[in-house]
Amino acid sequence: MIFAMNSPARPQVRPLATALLVCALAVLAGCADMGKIEPQSVAIKPLALNAGKVIADAGADASVTWPTQAWWEALHDEQLNALVATAIAGSPNLRAAEARVRQAESLAGVARAGTLPKVDASASIDRELYTANGAIPAALAGKTAWKNTAMLSGSYDLDLWGRNRDLLAAALDDVRMASAEAQMARLTLETAIVRAYIQLSLDYTLQDSVAENLEQRHRILEITRQRRAAGLATELEVANIETTLPAGKREHEQIGSSIALLRNQLAALIGKGPGDGESIARPQLTLQDGAGARVPATLPAELVGRRPDIVAQRWRVEAAGARIDSAKADFYPNVNLAAFVGLQSLGFPRFLESHSKMAGVTPAISLPIFEGGRLRSQLGNQTALYDVAVEQYNGVVIQAMSDVANALVRIESVKQQDQLAQQALASARRQQQLAERAYKAGMTDSLNVINAQLTLLNEQQQMAQVASKQLDNYALLMTALGGGVKLD
Repeated sequence: MIFAMNSPARPQVRPLATALLVCALAVLAGCADMGKIEPQSVAIKPLALNAGKVIADAGADASVTWPTQAWWEALHDEQLNALVATAIAGSPNLRAAEARVRQAESLAGVARAGTLPKVDASASIDRELYTANGAIPAALAGKTAWKNTAMLSGSYDLDLWGRNRDLLAAALDDVRMASAEAQMARLTLETAIVRAYIQLSLDYTLQDSVAENLEQRHRILEITRQRRAAGLATELEVANIETTLPAGKREHEQIGSSIALLRNQLAALIGKGPGDGESIARPQLTLQDGAGARVPATLPAELVGRRPDIVAQRWRVEAAGARIDSAKADFYPNVNLAAFVGLQSLGFPRFLESHSKMAGVTPAISLPIFEGGRLRSQLGNQTALYDVAVEQYNGVVIQAMSDVANALVRIESVKQQDQLAQQALASARRQQQLAERAYKAGMTDSLNVINAQLTLLNEQQQMAQVASKQLDNYALLMTALGGGVKLD
């Protein structure tokens, strides 16, 4: 035993045994049980969804194309085009969304750095009084001297299991997600401006209708007063007409207030002050008959690349999947290589001499052996986040299909409402004309004229609202289709 302990062969065996032990521990750590932690959610395939008859019928024409990016230009209003352009250029919400994209790109740069070698340089110059009662050599003990150091060091994570690469992939997916969310913010802003502008157009039409009705009532009031002076009408008939005038004026004022508020809203949407809203003129919107009533035949398949919210959710799922892979890599050994080279001396004269150089290599391995369940909990957290992202994606896909179907249903319904509204308006206009003629001829009283005018006013407003719905439904369908931008 004494011979064995003093044998020159023993120092050669011990490093080998140590290396074998380290390798064995690495294998054991690499084979650590992760448990049965796996994603439970499955992403929906759009083609597997039953699109329904309304979408199938609307997409039967293969020649129908997807909307253009500037889909609002189909409304043929130059002022609207200018408002949207101003909003895109100066909206605080869009600038914030663009800043989030830049933030995601910067974080991706941080993740990319984790996959690359690191090199650092350092230098220090110290003036120090060395103790005379310590382990300092006699030449320096009790003396003051310069201590100079210059070092270049580098390290590299071998990333044998792809942890850093997975984190980089997740960060790049986050960039794509932020870009899609920025596009969704832009589409949301465009839609808000168009719909507010359509409502502004409707309010102007309603205001005209109320003003016209008020003018007719004033004319009937004047005729009734003349008839009263001639003894052909009573004071009660005059009072009946006068009573309706304040209500009409109040309605006219309410619509005027709504117009002012919509102008303020549009000014805020384009990133301007209320004063800029005052210069917004009356809209001049027109939409070609049948525009927006059809959808592309490739709707279910390509919608996932056209709707920014779907695209954003899809990249969120991809990022979550990459983070699961990164969490799994934490179960395996991590190997790092580090090296340094430099100069060190006491005193300046010898600093640049060859004897002042120093160098070293420091490989390091970390073995996750006992973590108290931390790694499994991290993996469980990332897996749960993946399931959340998948279910959110599924929900957005389902909602997108529903949005398209709802817009098409509304468009078809408004077509029928338009026909009925035209018939009702023609009937109300004829009734009003007959009542007014009868009244002038002394064959009826003023109440019949007033009632006929109120009926006509109501039908005029209904007709205006139907026309506004046609425009609004077009905007909703364009939004449901993603606004015309393909993000894949």
